[in-house]
Amino acid sequence: MKTTLSIDESLMRQVRIRAARSNKSQSEVLEAALREGLGIIERIRAKARLSDEEAIDIASKAVHEVRAQDQRERKP
Repeated sequence: MKTTLSIDESLMRQVRIRAARSNKSQSEVLEAALREGLGIIERIRAKARLSDEEAIDIASKAVHEVRAQDQRERKP
């Protein structure tokens, strides 16, 4: 399915880099990231018996922590 999204430029830059490094299309990278993110949310919700909103909040915090760690590791 074709769709149009507004995505932060720095995030899109990461998508382009990952796509180039993995020899995949940007669409494939975005789809995989969405599937992974949604899967994480569902596992958190089911395991902890949380509402969707609570699980999304926990998953979002985890993503931000990973991004911050990634940025710290990239700095020279």
